[in-house]
Amino acid sequence: MKIHAQLAEVTKQIAAEGIGKTRKNTQQGYNFRGVDEVMNAFAPVLAFHGLFIRPAFSERTMIERATKSGGALFTVTVAGRFAFTNADGEAVEVGPIYGEAMDTADKATNKAMAVAFKYAMFQTFCVPLEGVTGGDADGVTHEVVAVTPTGGVWERLDPEEQAWLEKVAADVAAHLPADPAAAADHLKAQQLDADEKTAIWTRFDSKQRSALKKAMAA
Repeated sequence: MKIHAQLAEVTKQIAAEGIGKTRKNTQQGYNFRGVDEVMNAFAPVLAFHGLFIRPAFSERTMIERATKSGGALFTVTVAGRFAFTNADGEAVEVGPIYGEAMDTADKATNKAMAVAFKYAMFQTFCVPLEGVTGGDADGVTHEVVAVTPTGGVWERLDPEEQAWLEKVAADVAAHLPADPAAAADHLKAQQLDADEKTAIWTRFDSKQRSALKKAMAA
């Protein structure tokens, strides 16, 4: 197919000319290639060799988290497929290529699509990735509230199980100040499964958890 030869010529030209890392994340001090640099490098080369790209995106997921300042931070992941096409209608599709980005407003999806595009170009045309830790989304580093492994486990339990674990936790907490060993033995005697152990751990404060860990290790 003619398009394979065209793609090979693009690879050859990009390898000879390279793409500079002209952007810098000032918060973490690394240089990266932004989407604009990638487009500026590839657009004239693709046009010269008679190629254009048809992108298609799917599998969009979004997670809302909180920043340390209390604002909303949206993390979006998209799956992109990119069809390199010539004037004869021949096409070579690559993908899915996943892009992920964060934003505190309404730009997370656009950033994620841009990241997917950038990495599709890098992977298709063998652009070195050393020192590249992300997309344009990466000119800014977001500080988010830490997510603990226990998050969401309690909420998945049914009300009856929650009530029972609340009672067990209250009994353990009542024994803990005077007799940590007895409190630990009482907790062990419940023979909790993995989810129940994780869930009940959220019912104790940090001092109680520390005391229980010491008692269990003794």
